[in-house]
Amino acid sequence: MFDRLFRAHPAEVGESYGEHMLTAGGFGVALIGAGLACLVHAIVPAWFEKTGSRAIARLHDRMIAGRRRRAGGVVDA
Repeated sequence: MFDRLFRAHPAEVGESYGEHMLTAGGFGVALIGAGLACLVHAIVPAWFEKTGSRAIARLHDRMIAGRRRRAGGVVDA
């Protein structure tokens, strides 16, 4: 049970538990920031016009590039 909860998924993506915690935590913080910017943008459209879309693109690139590095080649997106 412990392995399934804490070790299985990080191992599947080629990370230790600590590496996965830092990576996933970083993604979470970035998404919270982007989400807050989107909420402000909803109220004042002239503010944070591209913040959310840039954050999504940056996180997508980071995730895909990380998979490719770990796999040693090209991975389907």
